[in-house]
Order: sequence, then C-alpha cells, then structure tokens
Amino acid sequence: MNRILEEIKAISGAIEFHYLPKQERQITFYSEGKSYWPHLEGLLKTTLRKTDKFICYVSSTLDDPGIKIEHPRLKTFFIGNFLVRNYFFQNLKTDVMVTTMPDLHRYQLKRSCHNVHYIYVQHSLVSLHTIYRHGAFDHYDTICAAGPHHVNEIKAIEKKYALTKKNIIKLGYSRLDSLIKMSNKISENNSQQEKTCKKILIAPSWGRESIIESGLCKKLTEKLLCLGYDVILRPHPQTIKFAKNKIEDILNQHKNNSHFTFEESVVGEESLHQSDIMISDWSGVALEFAFAFNKPVIFCEVQQKINNPNYLDIQIEPIEVSIRDKIGLIWDGLSPIEDIIELCLKKKINNLSTLRENYCFNQGFSDEVFADTLKEKFL
Repeated sequence: MNRILEEIKAISGAIEFHYLPKQERQITFYSEGKSYWPHLEGLLKTTLRKTDKFICYVSSTLDDPGIKIEHPRLKTFFIGNFLVRNYFFQNLKTDVMVTTMPDLHRYQLKRSCHNVHYIYVQHSLVSLHTIYRHGAFDHYDTICAAGPHHVNEIKAIEKKYALTKKNIIKLGYSRLDSLIKMSNKISENNSQQEKTCKKILIAPSWGRESIIESGLCKKLTEKLLCLGYDVILRPHPQTIKFAKNKIEDILNQHKNNSHFTFEESVVGEESLHQSDIMISDWSGVALEFAFAFNKPVIFCEVQQKINNPNYLDIQIEPIEVSIRDKIGLIWDGLSPIEDIIELCLKKKINNLSTLRENYCFNQGFSDEVFADTLKEKFL
C-alpha cells in the first residue's frame, strides 16, 4: 500500500476512534507496530477477560497482529506513523492509554490536551538509564516495572532530577511469561535428541556500534558457517529500517546456503526455541533467551550501547552489564569463536529460578496482575 493510501486509511481510523461513544474508549492500547505485539498481547487479552470494559487497540502499522484480533469489546484502528498519528495523540480522548513507547511528549508525539492517564509497559528487561534517552519516561503517570532494578532506577531518576513521583506497578514481564509457557510445552512434546549440527542465533541490538552495523556480523556469519554451524540471523527491527544495506550484503552472500536462515520479524519465537546458543551485544533479547530457555549467550565485546549521555548521573550499574557473566560468556573478538562456543555449550545458568525472581516480578502471572491493577486503580 503506497503512502497516500496509508494516510487515507490512517485518517479514517483516527476519525472512527474520535466518534466512538465515551464508554467504548475508556482503555486504549497503542502499539508502534507488529514488533511490539508480543509485549502487549497477554496484557490486552487478559484485560478483556478480567474486565467488562471496552478496549481500543491502536497501531501504527497495518501488519500488526493486534489489529486482526476479533472480540465483541475490542475495537482496532490504524493511524500510521505521520501527521495523523501526531494529531491523534494531541487530541486523544480516553481514560487510560497503555503503551510500550518511550519518549512521550519529548518529540512529535505529545500528551493529549485532554485528561489522559498514561501507563508505560516495558518492552525489554534492560535498565532504563543507559539504552533509553534521557527523560524517556518523565511524562508518564505510571511506570510498569519488570523487576526490582526498574523500581530502583525510576526512583533514582526522580530523586536526581527532582521529578514528580510516578505510580510504579511491580508488574513483571509478560513477554518472558509467554516464552516460558511455550518452552515448557515444547519440552513436554519433544524428546531430547542430540542434534548433529548446533544452531546459533545471532540476535543483536541496533545502533552504530552493534554487531550488524559495525560489520562484525558479516565476518562472524561467514566464520560460523565455515565451521559447520547452522546460523539464524535475527536483526532488530530498527536495523532493518536504518541499515538495510548491511543486511542485504549478508543475505546476498549466504542466500543459497541451506545452513543459513534469515528471520525478518522478531514477533515469532521459533528461532529462540530452536537455537542452542545466542550471540548478541547489548540486546535485551539476550536476557529473555537465557531466562526463558536456560541457554547461554555469547556477548560480543563491542562498545556499550548508551543513548543517554547523562547515564552516570544515576549511580546504578545497568542490568545489561551486571548480568553478563551470570548468563553467558564475553567474547573479545580475538579468541577463536569455536572455543568460546564450546565453553558456552558446557555452561549452565546456575540457580535460574532464583535469578529470574531477582530480576522479574510475578513470574507466570504478570498479565493477571496488570488487569487486576488496571481495574482496581484506574477504571
């Protein structure tokens, strides 16, 4: 669909939402696109199940699975990524907006001129003061914390910059709950057979110093395939958007190799289940992989991803730094990668359940906690 047709459809979606009766737009979920559906799916469906309220699901992409959900109390809308979306945000009429989008009211997307309560839901387990921009959460009313580290970080940010205190929900992490449930089902249904060829999942973050953008991934992929491993490349959506040429270069080199797989969407979970090891850099998916499947991660020693130049103001070591030696090994780029892989395959994550409890609230029932809290405090 071309840009003009998309804008027409976005205008239609915004108008349709605007003219809904008030009781049919009390709760609004906003998604930036299909990549964020796994973080909202459980929360949305459980809220529908545990409340009698009408819910609106608004997305900026037409391929978002959430738009296709059918339920008598759910209405879905497409508003695009451009001027219509900006207008929609500025004039939003709803009691509560739930979203995984940081940087509210700092750039194009402003808080509504009407009285709306904004709830931020985490879409990663990483810390809040390094990978996110300075002030990314300042304009939310409520922050859902995945674990104790998020609570400590939000309180430290508020204290350091004398910010108004926000509501904090000790929620947990819906995406991890979903991965663990699926992992348990697969373990029950599949016999544990030794695979002749190990699968390695390359799942980096995005940005100039990340594995793909820096050029490391191209060399690494070629080396792993030459060593006889199966390789799955799962780039971050932002890398696909901003470094498409880097990905195409890798694809053109290995498109005819049956041991190479390219996974364009991060919505699916199959590659996470299939892989024996993940290679990453500073991506939050590394924590999900380790916590959900008890599988180790090789962390490439590239420059730390820091989007907040003031991160040292918050004197808390980020989880993505402190967790590394607990869930995997760090590769300096000099040691033979095959040696690191063999060491990593032998590594078991000690006290996995305790480790998860230390970093995630309400394991297995975060969706229920969200729906109950929403019903009790905001509706």
